[in-house]
Amino acid sequence: MALWDRIKESASTMQTQLVTKKNDLKSGAFRDASMAMCALVAAADGTIDPAERHRVAQLIATNEVLQNFPADDLQRRFDGNLDKLVADFDFGKVSVLQEIAKAKKKPAEARAVIQIGIVIGGADGDFDKTEQAVVREACFTLDLPPHEFDL
Repeated sequence: MALWDRIKESASTMQTQLVTKKNDLKSGAFRDASMAMCALVAAADGTIDPAERHRVAQLIATNEVLQNFPADDLQRRFDGNLDKLVADFDFGKVSVLQEIAKAKKKPAEARAVIQIGIVIGGADGDFDKTEQAVVREACFTLDLPPHEFDL
C-alpha cells in the first residue's frame, strides 16, 4: 500500500474512532487540548500561511466530534494558540503543550486529542515528518506511547 493511501486510511480510521466516542468528549479540557493540538499541527513547520490556517479552520468547523462545542469558541481558541506559535514558535509551543496536557487526566480524551492531531495532519494527504514530530511530542506530554498511534 502506498504511503499516501496509508495516511488517508489512518486519518479515516482515527476519525471513525473519534465519532464513536463523541458523547464522551464534551469537557472543557478536551476542547482546549484539541484546539491546541490543531494549532500545533498547523504550525508544525514553524510557519503557517493563510490558506493552511483556513483549511484547518474548515476541518475544525466540520469535524463531527468538535461540533459538541460552539464553532466561534473553537475558532477563537485555535486562533489564540496559533498566534502564540506564530509570534514565537518555541515559547508558544511550551504554552500550547500545557493546553494539551489538560487532557491528561482522562485517557480517552488524551487519546482523542492525539487522534485529532493525526486527522488534521493527514487531512491534506501528507502527514509529514514535522507534523508527526509534534504529535509524538504531544504523546509524551499526555503520557501516551507514540507507537500506539504508529508514530
